[in-house]
Formats: sequence, structure tokens, C-alpha cells
Amino acid sequence: MTGLSRRRRLAAVAVIALAAAAGSACSSSGDDPTGGAPYLVWDPYPQFADDSEWVALLKKCGTSAGVTVERTGYDTTDLTNKALLAAQQGNSPDVLIVDNPVISTLAEAGALTTTDDNKLDVSAMEPNLLGAGQSEGKTYGVPIGANTLALYYNRDLLTAAGVDPATIKDWTSLTVALTKVKTAGKKGITFSAIGTEEGSFQFLPWFWGSGAQLTSLDSPQAVSALTLWTDWVKQGHAPNSVINNTQTTSWQEFATGNYAFAENGTWQLANAEKLGFSYGIIAIPASAGGPAPAPTGGEFVSIPVQENTGRYETSQKLVACLTSADNLLTTDTTLSYVAPVAAVQERQAAADPKLKVWVEAVRAAKGRTGDNLGTKYPKISESLWTAVQAALSGGKSPHEALTAAQAAAATR
Repeated sequence: MTGLSRRRRLAAVAVIALAAAAGSACSSSGDDPTGGAPYLVWDPYPQFADDSEWVALLKKCGTSAGVTVERTGYDTTDLTNKALLAAQQGNSPDVLIVDNPVISTLAEAGALTTTDDNKLDVSAMEPNLLGAGQSEGKTYGVPIGANTLALYYNRDLLTAAGVDPATIKDWTSLTVALTKVKTAGKKGITFSAIGTEEGSFQFLPWFWGSGAQLTSLDSPQAVSALTLWTDWVKQGHAPNSVINNTQTTSWQEFATGNYAFAENGTWQLANAEKLGFSYGIIAIPASAGGPAPAPTGGEFVSIPVQENTGRYETSQKLVACLTSADNLLTTDTTLSYVAPVAAVQERQAAADPKLKVWVEAVRAAKGRTGDNLGTKYPKISESLWTAVQAALSGGKSPHEALTAAQAAAATR
């Protein structure tokens, strides 16, 4: 790609993504690639202050590489916009840590170097997690960790209803358990089906667990997944509130102690310890049994394109430091993530047996932009959550809703 065509491409993507965004990022270029300008790191962790362990690790990696690191934390959406604008203006940070679905957008814009270019070693990374950062056969970063979804359950409610969670292996056995809970006078399952990416994120384990593919939203398998959710609401196993629930409000419903199950993620582990009842966790079952592929959350550490290519060598040292086994263990424990390396996953599970089910869930998970969907995924996701909303509200049958979704996805 020529410099001119790349600039045009970056400008087009940035205009679409940023709309009215204004301002410019600070330049990270310098004449001396290692001893001049500080190395800029942008991340989506604004919750971590300058005195946090995360920032201490960044600075430690900078010291090890012989440079000064300047870090800025943004919220996820703001970070994406600023990264695109900075790439357009030619003043990207040296290291960029972004939510994994954003990688394909930045890669298409020509904003990121590949691991072939920057010599980052990703050989130890689990392939299903690495896939979220790949597009057209190229890898654009290193996963720093992953979270995903599973089913939390209220042990007391299941015991009272005569349900052994170990017997829940597939959709049929889960629905039987929900029926027993309802018969015992309690509520079944709560989840998030809101009309946003959160709704798609929560539906995907059931969608993929049916055997459906995102390239065919109206397949019989996809219809069976949406029918499962719709039937649960009709039969009173799931509340009508799911249509407006975020993952936070869904968790709040579960925390009342009135629900047997809640679909939620690793990020609720700390809150789970504060529940006023005994809880457990099982993998979301696939239709025919076994764990369903759940979508991966989590970030990738990448090296943006720089005009001063002499900075890449030090940037590579910074990323290698951040994603080394010992540092991954510390960081992923802090973020409630499962590590992207099998050996570190084993260390996590050994240190905290409650993480075993999450390690298993992450190993079965897949990236939302996988299957080479790349920047097509947001369009598909919007069509999918629209279909879920239409079916759960009773506006359309699952088949009608997904037929319309497939048609919409093809034209977006």
C-alpha cells in the first residue's frame, strides 16, 4: 500500500468512526528512538491511578528497556476514537492496549504493525484467544488476558428445588432444572438481552452453542437458540426485564437471592464473594452437551505504526515485558482475567480453585471477530441484538426476527 492510499484509508475510517471528534494526541516521535522522547502507552484502564500496581508494572518495563514510559488511561470508546485520530495524524502512541474487537478496525485502517513486522513472539498464546487479534492471516498484537461468560448459581435455591448442578449438561437438562425451580416457587434465570453489544455478547454462547455461525443468522440452529430464550421468557423461567437488562442490572437481580441462575462474567467474582448466599459456577452448556463457546472479552497489546521506525525495537521490549508469564499472572489476577497462556492458566487455577471453571470456559471461547469477520462483526452484532429484542418482545417469531437480521446484516 502506498503512503498516499494509506493516508486516504486512515482518513476515511477516522471520519466514519469519529464523526465530530476534535483535538489531537501528543506526538511520540523523537530523533533518538531510545533516549529521547518518552514512550507513550495508552490503555483502557482509567480506573487505575498512577500509584497502582498496573502503572508500576508499566514503569518497571520502561526501566528494563532503558526508557521513560508515559501512560494515559481512557475509557474503551474514547480510546478507540483517539487511536484512530492519532493514526490519521501520524502521532500514535508507541504501545496501544485495546479491547479485542477493536483490533480489526485499527488493522483495516493501517494503524497497527503486524507481529511479523514487530517480531513479537505469540507462539505461546492460546490460538482461540489469539484469533481475536488476527485478520486476513496476519496477527496485530498479543492478548493480555481474557474474560468470558458462565452461569452463576444459587446453591441454596437449587438444593431446595432438588436440582444437582452437576446434572446440567445441555439445554434440556438446564430447562428441566429451571422447571423444578419454578415449581418450588422461585425464579429461574436472569441474563442481559439489552439492544446493545452487551445483548449480543450474552446471546452468543447460546447462538454458538447451537452450532450456528455468524455468517448465517437465520440458520435452523440460530432459530433454535433464540427460541430457547423466547420460550424461557414465555414460560416464566426468565423475567421480562431481560430485554432491558445490562449485565450489571442482571447481576443485581441475581444478588437478591431470588434467582437460581445468572449468566455473567469473571468480572463479577469479587461481587460474588459478597453475596448473602452460597454460590457456584458452571459452564454455559451447548445444545447437545459440553461447554458452549462463549465470546472472549479482554484486550490486546499492540504496536501502532510509527513514522520513526527506530522506536519499534524498544516498543517490542515493552510489550514482551508486559506479556511475560510472571507479569501476565500479576496483571490478569488484578483484572480478573484468565491468562492467554496455558501454563499461566494452570498457575491461576492452582492458586484459586474457583478459577478452574473460568479457565475451562476461556479454553472453549472464541473471538467475536474470529472466522475472519473483522470489521463486519459490529454490523452483524447489531442485526443480532435487534432480532433478540424483536423476538423477546413478541414483535416477531424467532424465525422472522432472524430472517430479517440476516437480510439487514447483508446490506449494512
